[in-house]
Amino acid sequence: MRKLLLSALLATAVVAPAQNVQKGDYGYLYCHMSDKGEWTAYAVSRDGYHYEDIRGGNPIFDPAEHARIEGGTRDAFITRSWDGKGYVMVTTDMCVAKSHVWNNYGIDILKSDDLIHWTSVTFDYRKGTGIFSNPEAESVYKDWSTINRVWAPQIFWDPNYVWENGDKGGYMIYYSMLNRPEEAYDRMYYSYADKSFTRMTQPRLLFDWGYATIDADINYLPSDGLYHMLIKKEGGHPGIYTATSKHLTSGWGKPVEDDYVSFEGNKKCEGSSAFQLIGDDTWRVAYIEYSSNPKHYRICKADKYLRNFSDPVDIQGVTGPQHGSFMRLTKKEYKRLLKWSKEK
Repeated sequence: MRKLLLSALLATAVVAPAQNVQKGDYGYLYCHMSDKGEWTAYAVSRDGYHYEDIRGGNPIFDPAEHARIEGGTRDAFITRSWDGKGYVMVTTDMCVAKSHVWNNYGIDILKSDDLIHWTSVTFDYRKGTGIFSNPEAESVYKDWSTINRVWAPQIFWDPNYVWENGDKGGYMIYYSMLNRPEEAYDRMYYSYADKSFTRMTQPRLLFDWGYATIDADINYLPSDGLYHMLIKKEGGHPGIYTATSKHLTSGWGKPVEDDYVSFEGNKKCEGSSAFQLIGDDTWRVAYIEYSSNPKHYRICKADKYLRNFSDPVDIQGVTGPQHGSFMRLTKKEYKRLLKWSKEK
């Protein structure tokens, strides 16, 4: 009887939703590519709108040290490690200033214990399936040497992912890729990284809507129990749209066509990043409007369902804001970054 009861409980157990660890009620970290150069920069804020550069908006690490392909770290995304004891980051390994083309060949995955000192692994996708932890798996490409883009990776902790050896939990890293000889436009793919954040699986296609999509940003919303994705849609009517799914790696429906980031008219926008203010169940959505000169990095409001976008304003106090991400900070973390910023 006890065995039957246990089996019934296990069968009806609610699977914990995937979600990045949230911690801190003191302030915010904006971790971003600098528009002054292809490096990663920090800024901190108490209210989520007004920021102070860390180290003057200069690089928080030497991009050449961690971006072993092209020497530039673009599109930084940061979040806490799965156990809340450290931090993980992903960047696009790319330096247009050197290559003079909008192509690249891989990404960098980094980890830190203190937000200051980072170690990393670079994945050069031109080398093929041997760089991944499961090289024997079915491949999405016939020839990896012709890859043209691996863009804007982000991280989502998935406690339900099961590795071949039975271990549970992995970081879903999702990004767009383009291999022109084998596909007609940029599509969204995903891999899984292990808890050590050094190994990564072969990419799998996340979805294909029939036109180019880049710069995805995924969040799980307790308000409706769905995964929500902000994404730059380059087909149909271009812009930043939202889509939803009941499942993290499948079932992504078409974008909501009548509720999107529409404040900029015909100006071009990308690099969206959604975050919540401390103690608030509504959302803020940041993005770069890049077709004006100067560019504008905006923060707008959305409701608790990540809908009804409104009230866009420019971010304040940041030198060279560009594509990046936001993370809540504890007081200890906030003070540590300010202290480091003042050191020579």
